[in-house]
Amino acid sequence: MENINEKNSLVFKALCDEKRLAILELLRSGEKCACVLIDKMEIGQSTLSYHMKILCESGIVESRQEGKWTHYRISQSGSKYAADLLIQLTTPCAHQILDECR
Repeated sequence: MENINEKNSLVFKALCDEKRLAILELLRSGEKCACVLIDKMEIGQSTLSYHMKILCESGIVESRQEGKWTHYRISQSGSKYAADLLIQLTTPCAHQILDECR
């Protein structure tokens, strides 16, 4: 089991690349076949696989096999985790600030 910082770093790794952000933008409208993503992104299959592996490992994207193609969609729980994480890490904690000042 990975620790929480490892899990969190996977989320931010997934979000820190222009191609992965573009893929997420495409997936916002619903599940897409890898063949559609390859065409729309104008990238090769191996490049897409590399980026999808990172997105899936982060939990933000889910995949399923259908025939020879993989289909991808945004994970509801993974995207909520990522959004909550960003809010948590960028919101000052009043209790912690008070404790540090003592």
